[in-house]
Amino acid sequence: MQSLAEVQRQSIGVYDQTLLQKSLPVSLLTIELVREAATMIMLISVAVISAKKLKERAAIFLWTFAVWDILYYVHLYWTVRWPEKPTTIDVLFLIPEPWFAQVWFPILISALSLLAVFVSRSQSKKAEKASS
Repeated sequence: MQSLAEVQRQSIGVYDQTLLQKSLPVSLLTIELVREAATMIMLISVAVISAKKLKERAAIFLWTFAVWDILYYVHLYWTVRWPEKPTTIDVLFLIPEPWFAQVWFPILISALSLLAVFVSRSQSKKAEKASS
């Protein structure tokens, strides 16, 4: 088994997403599409079984997606030191077609989603107390 330092050393330069997307074998691209679809189904499932109201389900989906997304980038950085910087280009989604952006963008959107859900929840709790 390789040490984390060895994995990091070997992965330098591997995570150039634009080159990877052009050179990925169809079988690997298919696996990544299925993995992405499975992740979305899992996140939707968590939201559906966690709440009855559509608004609550949407909030739970946004919350779990945002946490997952931020932790995804944290994990990549801790394990393989990628992305090297926030302006590194990444493939954000493969479904329905590849979407590319700098890494800071999905992290910002995820952070704003967490903030929006938190603020909405706080306001709902205040409204419930006021009506009691």
